[in-house]
Amino acid sequence: MAKQNKAYKFRIYPSDEQSLIIRKTFGCVRFVYNKILAERIKTYENLKGDKDALKNVKHPTPAKYKKEYEWLKEVDSLALANAQLNLDKAYKAFFKGNAKFPKFKSKRHKQSYTTNVVNGNIQLLDGHIKLPKLKKVKMKQHREIPSEYKIKSCTLSMTASGKYYVSILTEYETEVKAKKIKNVVGLDFAMNGLFVDSEGEKANYPKFYRQMLDKLATEHRKLSRKKKGSSNWNKQRIRVAKIQEKVANQRKNFLHHKSKELVTNFDAIVIEDLDMKGMSQALKFGKSVADNGWGMFTSFLQYKLKEQGKQLIKIDKWFPSTKTCSNCGNTQPMPMNIRVYACSCGLNLSRDYNSALNIKKEGIRLLVSS
Repeated sequence: MAKQNKAYKFRIYPSDEQSLIIRKTFGCVRFVYNKILAERIKTYENLKGDKDALKNVKHPTPAKYKKEYEWLKEVDSLALANAQLNLDKAYKAFFKGNAKFPKFKSKRHKQSYTTNVVNGNIQLLDGHIKLPKLKKVKMKQHREIPSEYKIKSCTLSMTASGKYYVSILTEYETEVKAKKIKNVVGLDFAMNGLFVDSEGEKANYPKFYRQMLDKLATEHRKLSRKKKGSSNWNKQRIRVAKIQEKVANQRKNFLHHKSKELVTNFDAIVIEDLDMKGMSQALKFGKSVADNGWGMFTSFLQYKLKEQGKQLIKIDKWFPSTKTCSNCGNTQPMPMNIRVYACSCGLNLSRDYNSALNIKKEGIRLLVSS
């Protein structure tokens, strides 16, 4: 039996008093994170020539600041402790070369904090959730969490439009048996429509963001005409935020359904290991990349396949899937403006479909050789 984690996200409806505590906690968590980061940077600057001294430095904890800043005692201490843990993780990721150096958090960062289960301080009640410092908060629980799932932590967040959510991280034990791989599909990322698969099917992703561009532009213009910080400016800011949230929710819902459909029908899914940020900058397709959410889609595929003992196979991003003929294996240049792959062997296919077939073949080769 292996331990697995699963998160459940629900909308919560805190009272005015509870909202005030939540927002205060956001601010305190940000304050502690920035304080610790500033101290660590200062320590490094002072001791960077002495590696032994750096190794033995005791880093500050939230408790250090509570003496000087009494108001930190008013919020959940576990949320402050998690701010320190998050910074530690960011540092480790940086030194491993997996991330950039940690940045200071501003009010424009995502408003959230995480608290942990200790001695029954978090409980699911009828239509409510009990949380540290907040007591019972009204919650819209649209699906059940199995009774055998153990709650580990909760992350509270607030959207730009002022909606509150709680993400409940659970742990459970299960035996996931590896599925025998029979059905394999290759997916070729398509800037216009998310992907084309090796069955010749297209994802037909609705361009939610581009559909809203005109409306967003109109609402942004209205916002720019209002005095920043005024009541009317804030109302208009919320209107803009609601449009953006609607687009994000539509995208997420589509990607969930499409990934579930693929995971149900196939035992292994093969994709290219793409650098989406690099592609969007190099090819100037930022809006297209941001709109279709390929990164989110692949993460959905990853965990859904894992839950069922199936596999996501990533092939090297330099594999010439676009230039190679899926019939005879010959290669030829394929500029972006050429949308049909025509080969001397007689093959005549859409370039994306041809690429998806090559991705599938390479994935099967990796499966056989592993």
